[in-house]
Parts: sequence; C-alpha cells; structure tokens
Amino acid sequence: MEIEFEDRFTGVPMKVHIDEFLTDLANANRPPNTIRAYRSDLTGFAEYVDGDLARMGVAPIRAFLSGITDQSPATRKRKRAAISAFCRWAVRHDRLPANPMEKVDTITVPKRLPRPAAAADVARVLDSICSLRSRKNIAIDVLRDRVLFETLYMCGARAEEVCGINVEDLDLVPDDEHLRLHGKGGSVRTVLLDGRGYLFLLKRYLARTGYTSGPLFRASINGTGGPLSYSAAHHRWQKYCRAAGVDIEIHQLRHAHATELINSGVSIEVVRRRLGHASTETTQIYALLADRVADAEIRRRRRAIEGRLGLPT
Repeated sequence: MEIEFEDRFTGVPMKVHIDEFLTDLANANRPPNTIRAYRSDLTGFAEYVDGDLARMGVAPIRAFLSGITDQSPATRKRKRAAISAFCRWAVRHDRLPANPMEKVDTITVPKRLPRPAAAADVARVLDSICSLRSRKNIAIDVLRDRVLFETLYMCGARAEEVCGINVEDLDLVPDDEHLRLHGKGGSVRTVLLDGRGYLFLLKRYLARTGYTSGPLFRASINGTGGPLSYSAAHHRWQKYCRAAGVDIEIHQLRHAHATELINSGVSIEVVRRRLGHASTETTQIYALLADRVADAEIRRRRRAIEGRLGLPT
C-alpha cells in the first residue's frame, strides 16, 4: 500500500490535491461560501507542507495552528475544520495512508451570547434604504436591497440563505404566504411570511422586476446576473448602516428576530424550527438574553406576594 501511495502521488503539488478536493465539494453541492473559505484556509496551510502529501504527518498541521494562535478561537476552529475535511477526503481517496488530524486536539470556542440589534435601530437602517410609504419610482437595486434585508430580518434567516432564494421558493397564496429556505447541510425549511408592509414591498418588487423563476436577488440592476453574493450583500448592508449612523452586523438581524420571538412568548421549539437549528440547545441561548416575558411574570408574582403581605407595591 505504501508503494501505491508513493507511486501515484509523488511530486504532485499540494495545490492539485486542494483543487480536486474543492471540485468534489462543488460537485456535492456544498455552499459556495464554504468552498471559498476552505480554499483560503487550505492555501495558507499548504505553505507548511514540505514534500508529498502521502508523507504528511502531524508536524505541519501543528506548525500551522501554532502560527495562528493570535487569531480568534472561532477562526482557528474554522481553519482546523478545513484541514480536517481535506484530510478525511485525502484518506478516502488513498492520498493519505492515515488521518493525522486524529492526533490533533480540537479547538474549544467559548460560548458567547448573541448580540441582537434593537428593533428601532434596524428600522432606521431599513428606512435609510427606502421607505415603505414611498410611492416614488424606486430604483430596482434599491428596492431589491430593502426586500433582501427585510427578508433577513422578518424570517430570522442567514444572509447566505436569503442570497440563495429563487423565485420558485416563494408561495404567495393570499393570507398564507410562505418561503422555502435552503440551510446548512442541505436542510430545507419553510417559514411564514407575515407583515403587510413587507409583503406589499415583496410583491411590488416581483411586479417591477418581472421575475418568474431563477434568483430572487440578482447581482445586476437589469436582472441578467446571477444571485447576489454574500460579500456584496454584506458590503451594501454596511453602507446603509453608515448612512443611518447605526452599527449593526448583518448577522445581528437574525439574532434580533429570534430574541423578539422569545420575548413575545413564542416557544423555543417554534423558534428552533424557524431558525433552522438542529437542536433546541442552540436556540436556548436566546432565552438567556433579557426576556421581557419572564421579567413581567416575575414582577407580577412579586407584586402578588407583596400585596398579600400588605407591602407597598
């Protein structure tokens, strides 16, 4: 077996292995953002690999991870995951005799509470794009941006999910409008589209563009381009935040939606399904934030006790 490894891959540049790994990911319909991140991370790692891949051991992996200790735990964990996925692929395709990642410890990322944006701040940014009450002939790209970011906020979706929406994912039956979202790992979920103002804007956008199939949010103003990329959406969101004088990260729209649902009394399980979380453990973290429902219940309980004791309330 060792001879087979040496004969087949002696002298093959690391870049060739990486390119073929990424091609397989693309053929497996992995998200473009994942492929781009893997390419960047593995290109950096390749500089630490000296010699043929078949002879690669633990040393270059440890050297690479040691060289990025100044980066955040989340970033280091992501880069370790890229190398791990590549090594599993290499073993499966007989390019590595064994997986060296089995000897490399995992990276723990401290859990942090999400930072939801205030509803008033979100409204300021959305209104800086264009007003719901506006009857003027809004430019298509401006109208697209308002609908895109409103969809992010109204559905609690990930930016990548919204950028990937096709017109066919919409079900606009009056008073029962829904949207199909394609999430992580090939998962699909259906979310309710509620809010008259939002639905008015969405239908107006469809009428203006004439889209009947294909990407809902397209890169070019004339509607002939492909889907708007995450990086383009992120850039445009930052531009609108600066114009509104508000500092909100694009992912905070998802946090804001989840927190508002929890605070309005929606169950953890319902919020889990809406966000597309695999387990309620992930969703539960939103309940650790300031919970107005719980606060009100505790206040009522305390005042009832104080009332029975004759204490001032």
